[in-house]
This record gives sequence, C-alpha cells and structure tokens, in this order.
Amino acid sequence: MTVQLLMIEDDARLAQMVSEYLGQSGLQVSVLPDGESGLQRLQHLQGQALPQMLILDVMLPGIDGLEVCRRIRALPDAAARLPILMLTAKGDAMDRVIGLELGADDYLPKPFEPRELLARIRALLRRREAGSAPASQRLRFGQLEIDRDARSVSVAGQPAELTSYQFDLLVTLAERAGRVLTREQIMEAVRGRELEAFDRSIDVHMGRIRAAIEADPKNPRRILTVRGVGYVFARQQD
Repeated sequence: MTVQLLMIEDDARLAQMVSEYLGQSGLQVSVLPDGESGLQRLQHLQGQALPQMLILDVMLPGIDGLEVCRRIRALPDAAARLPILMLTAKGDAMDRVIGLELGADDYLPKPFEPRELLARIRALLRRREAGSAPASQRLRFGQLEIDRDARSVSVAGQPAELTSYQFDLLVTLAERAGRVLTREQIMEAVRGRELEAFDRSIDVHMGRIRAAIEADPKNPRRILTVRGVGYVFARQQD
C-alpha cells in the first residue's frame, strides 16, 4: 500500500524535488502551495482518506504554517491527530519552539538533506504504525489512563489532547515509571536517534504534556524534572 503524504509548500522547485525523492522510496506526495488550500483539503476529506502525515512549511503566503498547525490541531476529527513535520528557516529557533507548542511532532530546518527528511518521515510513520499494533494493555495511574491501543489519554474520564509525538513521549516515561531518564534517552527511545546538541524541544513537549494531564502544570505531580539530568514519571496515585 502506497503511503500518502501531504506537503504544504510554496517553493515549487523544493516541492518537486521532495516529491521525486520520496517517490523513489514508495511515498506519494501531494503538494499544495498555501495554507488555506491545505486546510480546505483536510476539511473536505473529513477522515475518509486522510494522508498518513503532513509536511508543513512555516513561511507560507497568506496563512503561515504556524497558524495552519494550530487550526489542524483544533479540528474535531482524525485530521487533528495527523503527524506534522514542520520545515523552518535555518537557525530560527523561535519558529521551532512555537511550532512544537502548537502541536507539531517534529521539525527540520532548511536547507536540509533529503535523506534526513526521509529518515524523520519514516520515524513518524513507524510510531504511528506501532500505535495501531495489537496486544497493548492500558496504563493506569490513579485518574490518569493511557490507552496504547487507541492512542488516547484521559484524566478522570476526560480526554487529554496530545499530539502523536507527545503521546509517545508520555508512554515512554509511563512505561518506565520511577526511573529517571535523560533527555537523550527519551529522544532516542521515541525518535530513534540521539538528541541534537543544544536541542531543547523535549522541554517544550513536556510542558505541553503537563498542561494536558496535570491538575497544576506549574507544580506537576506526574512528570517531574530532575535538575541537570532529565525527567521521571512519578508512581504515586492521585
């Protein structure tokens, strides 16, 4: 089965290069030149034949990629859970941080090597496929429930909205409850590669997870920071 990707990119030459390169690896890429048409496409599909993931440029005419990401995450259907890889300007850390806060799963600064783009796409797709695999019981910690089969999280019966990447981060910590993990160990477990030097995107994601599952995100009881080391998922019950 051919993997379908949607790329929202106004640079026609870049979009063509990416489409041809990914096509050689069995990935079919549909390209749209602006955010408005991308949103219309996703809303029109309404979960019927959604692409497996979205490659989204930040710098777009009209609605920029950050706003597109925010609107996608606010959609009421399966499109809201679509894995999103954002393309950002090289060295523009603020766009990356904002994108992650808005719900992007990963980012890649321009210019980039097509091989790295392919590797990141495959990593996102592997996590999505792993989430649909059978024989995975639920994790319960007091009022917090993590359903690995349905890839859903609830607190006191109320759904907690997380991106696909944030869900994987939470599961990685919860499966190792009580064990302190470095940022490098967490990123290696989830992304399959070592953390880039000075990359603190993991902290942004942890903040979003805390906001979704903690009663008081500023004074978390579940995901605790171990200063100078990393994070630990606390075992205590609510």
